[in-house]
Parts: sequence; C-alpha cells; structure tokens
Amino acid sequence: MASQDWFDKDFYKVLGVSKDVSDTDLKKTYRKLARQFHPDSNPGDAAAEAKFKEISEANSVLSDPEQRREYDQMRAMGSGARFSAGGRPGQPGGFEDVFGGMFGGGNARQRGRNAQFEDLFGGMFGNPTGGFGGFGGPTKGRDLTTTVALDFITAIQGDTVKLEQANGRTITAKIPAGVSDGQKIKLKGKGEPSQDGGQPGDLVLTVEVRKHPVFEREGLNLRVDVPVTFVEAVLGATIEVPTLGGEPVKLRVAPGTPSGRVLRVKGRGVTSAKGVGDLLATVQVAVPSHLPGDAATALEAFAKAMPEENPRIDLLARARS
Repeated sequence: MASQDWFDKDFYKVLGVSKDVSDTDLKKTYRKLARQFHPDSNPGDAAAEAKFKEISEANSVLSDPEQRREYDQMRAMGSGARFSAGGRPGQPGGFEDVFGGMFGGGNARQRGRNAQFEDLFGGMFGNPTGGFGGFGGPTKGRDLTTTVALDFITAIQGDTVKLEQANGRTITAKIPAGVSDGQKIKLKGKGEPSQDGGQPGDLVLTVEVRKHPVFEREGLNLRVDVPVTFVEAVLGATIEVPTLGGEPVKLRVAPGTPSGRVLRVKGRGVTSAKGVGDLLATVQVAVPSHLPGDAATALEAFAKAMPEENPRIDLLARARS
C-alpha cells in the first residue's frame, strides 16, 4: 500500500462502521460484506470484484490492532495532506516536507529522521499477504473432490448418504433425486478449512451410478425389455410390467404386436428438478427352444393354414437399391 492511500482512503467508511467499532462487530461486518461481494458469488462482475478488493484492503488494516493504531495516528495528523514525488524550489517537497518538522530538519539528522519514520510506519508500506489478489483479507479454503458410488435406485430416488474422508471426518451429503452417472454435486463449505479465518472450501462429488439388472436410464426415461410369448404377441394379452421401486403395472399387448414395439407407461420414469420421465417397455417375443410333440404338430398345421409370405422381401429389395 502506498503512503498516499492511508490519507486518501477512509477504511471505516468503506466498511460502513464507526471509528470506535469493536473487533467483534468489525469481523461480523467484514464477513457479511465479503460474502456479498466475493467473486465466487458474482462471477464476471468487475464492480463486485473491485468492491471485494476494497473491503479486503480496509479489513486487513483495521483488523490488525497495530496497523489500526498507526492508521488512526496518520489520519489524525493531517487528513488533507497530499504526497508528491518532490517539490520545486521554495515549494513543499512532498512526503519529507509533510513530516520534516515532525522529526527535525537538516541533512545531519536525516538518518535519525528515517529511523523514526521506519519505526512509526514499519510494515505499513510492505506488500500485504493473503486474501484475494494479495489484499490481505481472509482466503477461502481449498476445494476437495471425491467420487461417490450409488445404487441405481438411490440415484433415481435420492437419499442422504454418509461419506468418510481420509482424515476420519464423516460428512452427510444430500443426494437429489434423478442424479445421473458422471454428474457433479457441490457441497458448500465441506472442503478444507481456511488458513486465515475465511470461508471453508467446497467438496465436489462426482457420481458413479451402478448398473441395474433390469432397468436402463435414457434421459428422464427408464427402459425395460419385456418378454412375451408367441401366442401373446399373435393373439394379444394383458401382461405385467415391472416398475422401479414399486408394484408392477398392467399393459395391454395388442394382437399382432411385433418384437421391438415400445409400450409407454406415463410418469413412471425419473423424477427430478428437470421434470418427470416415462417407463418405456420394449416387447421381446420369446421363441421356445423346444416344442413337445403335440405342439409341434399343431404349429405345423398352423403354418399350412397361413398364406405363403416372405417377410424379408422388402428388406432384400431395399438392400439392392
């Protein structure tokens, strides 16, 4: 900080506190302003960033008892003083002239003057440390990252889970309904503590969802393959279809339903902040691997009763085009 700043800047006014503010009230006021104007809370806002630097600078001086005492002394000496690089003959010589009468004049006393000046203002003009952009305010703790593996149904329905860190600390994390594989969840304030009294960092969870033996996820929809018999597909039937975490639902399979047709169950998919999905049941016609004698005879009679047709004619024609 340049010496001119100590005269020009009213740090009490910057923080909106009185000159006799207590250390406790000063800390509360600063933390409130820091949260309000912190760059993480105002991404891309240059004005907020500038304000954050300004309040951090003011706090770095006023929160330090020694610097606050020196600041108050300097402000009391001459709030209207202005420093310059040097003066013309017969004109004030800038910084040394302001304090010349204070420490005595003459070259012989110059070294003593400098020594007194350094004692009074030592450390005041050095480079501040810590804080945002080196302005001395408390810094946020470091963010931590980890991976959490979830069961399929937990990821869909949401739950509260406990995570144990390497240091033995247990963290309770709320998993929102509908999280997907690879999604990141930020837990505010669950990262590393600040080294200088600032806000703790965040914990970022990367979700890994285990596969389900029956269901697959497609956006907000759930998919399931449902086998039906040849007779059910040909003649039609009412079948039961499983749902995730609930009772099966009944669906009507229309006569002549081919393998691969999708039957939709509205509202039985994934429920999340983005909306509600459906359950998509794909019909798979199950072909028996073995037929008893009477069934084979009946099927042969069925084949003779059906008109001759080749369902692959259109496929072959399109393949030649």
